[in-house]
Amino acid sequence: MAYFADKVAVVTGAGSGIGRALVVQLAGQGCHLAISDINEENLAETVSLIPKIDQVTVKANTLDVSDRKQFSAYVIGVMAEFGRVDVVINNAGISGRDVTMDEFDYADYERVLNVNLWGVIHGSHEFLPHLIANPGSHLVNVSSIFGLVAPPMAGAYCASKFAVRGYTEALRTELRDRNVHVTCVHPGVVATNIAAAAGLDEETINTFSTRGLTPERAARKILKGVERGKARVLVTSGAYLLDCLQRLMPGGYRSLMLPIIGIKSNKLK
Repeated sequence: MAYFADKVAVVTGAGSGIGRALVVQLAGQGCHLAISDINEENLAETVSLIPKIDQVTVKANTLDVSDRKQFSAYVIGVMAEFGRVDVVINNAGISGRDVTMDEFDYADYERVLNVNLWGVIHGSHEFLPHLIANPGSHLVNVSSIFGLVAPPMAGAYCASKFAVRGYTEALRTELRDRNVHVTCVHPGVVATNIAAAAGLDEETINTFSTRGLTPERAARKILKGVERGKARVLVTSGAYLLDCLQRLMPGGYRSLMLPIIGIKSNKLK
């Protein structure tokens, strides 16, 4: 794809998984990059994997997307470096504990919502004036299949990802006539470390690693969707299946959903 050549793209959560794959593929297309991650070591590894292309400029910074002041300062640095931004991909995200909501405390909610929701709001809000000033620019926010359906034992995660979906769709409606494209991404099971990083059970971790779509294939689908200006990108076959299921049975998809996402009924209280 030549679509991203000489554009400037911002990617958060670039230290691993889908974020890393997006960065590598964008650089391979001649895209300038402002990349960030909270993990400095992982971010450095991503930088080492970026194709060495003379024309491509890469700015890498550690960043806590949940910190509003830090994000604001980061945006100032990006604009000082590049002078414009063409694509912003708010990809950073974490999973919550694999427990029912009566076992959650406020710290659990705050941790997940601060990264998954506020990180997306910060990335969108802070870059929005610069996107609006650059007609044809593109905002991409990563939700989840659990922004389409709501499984048990993922209450905080669902709250964050449904909110990202609603926020992003509202932005798309508002920006439609201002020549800023907006895309909401709904990955399914992708072979990333998100489950392991959250300390989920071994069965769930194995599902991600053995059955998940590779981050590289996921990134290709996302970038193709961005190029086409799609409002919504469903990344995996499971995402398509669950989206169809909730459309057909909005009030009764639960019993059919559980085996699809690998949750046994006897696991629930």
